[in-house]
Amino acid sequence: MKYAFLTAVLALSAQAAAQTSGPARTVNIGMGYIPNVQFTPFYVADQLGYFRAEGLNVKFQHGYINELMPLLLQGKLDFVVGDPEDAIFARNQGAPVRYVMAMYQKSPVTVFSLKPLNTPAELKGKTVGIPGPFGSSYSAIQAVLGEARLENGRDVKLATIGYTQLDALRAGRVDAAVGYINNDVVQLRAGGSKVYTLDLSQAYPMTGVGLITTDSVLGGDLGKRVVRASQRGLKFTLGSPTQAFKTAQPVFGATGGSLDVLRASLPLMSSSFTAQSGLGANNPANWTKAVAALVKQGKLPASARASEFYTNSLISRTLK
Repeated sequence: MKYAFLTAVLALSAQAAAQTSGPARTVNIGMGYIPNVQFTPFYVADQLGYFRAEGLNVKFQHGYINELMPLLLQGKLDFVVGDPEDAIFARNQGAPVRYVMAMYQKSPVTVFSLKPLNTPAELKGKTVGIPGPFGSSYSAIQAVLGEARLENGRDVKLATIGYTQLDALRAGRVDAAVGYINNDVVQLRAGGSKVYTLDLSQAYPMTGVGLITTDSVLGGDLGKRVVRASQRGLKFTLGSPTQAFKTAQPVFGATGGSLDVLRASLPLMSSSFTAQSGLGANNPANWTKAVAALVKQGKLPASARASEFYTNSLISRTLK
């Protein structure tokens, strides 16, 4: 029995050595804008050697999503970390891409105000600041207004203010603003303000930022290796956020975000669904409702099906 056990251990060790020996495969991952604390799980996966354990040498490239998606399609990037809508609208236009792992199970998009705000119905008669008529935040606020039967221009005024939500709110130029629970709200509360927020997930239960790749990558084993390393980064971040922050901070620097921002992000990274299906898994029910909202908004054809835009085929269910 002992001999058999030792033989099995040696066999597994030899297999692991075979996977990591030889030249590492370089994998290029595009990430939004600039190095930031929000990408901590991926930085951790790199810094702690989770990618190396998969025989990978990871290179991160930061930029705007409209720059990164073309590079993904050209094969210059293997993955992009972006919003699910980035994959949805690209695939709807014929691009062979899919969303394959959710870093955030729940979108961080929220409506926040310095005045009491408890339900979407209370937005009636108010001016709500939005970055612009684009992106996940716009899709979310449209879904919320639609479910509350509020019409922009009649019941609510959506004002394009760019990314000046905090200044606009403090100056009273808007009554509420669309922003992020793990960024804008954190900054306001850190400054001593009492902040009221609306949970938009009932009307628009879309996942948040995550990994997007091409159909060609899905055809090989690279995808599973990258996702498995990223899942390990997620697991470490959830279990040891302070240590994860310290591990990743050399990458994103002193100005790339605070531990408070990371802590506010933790509740978005897991759910009762991932406890059963694995970290990073996509919840089909949530995707179905969110895609239906996009169809209702006229952004997708009536024939669109959520399963066209994402897959759970790369998720390790045993790594929770």
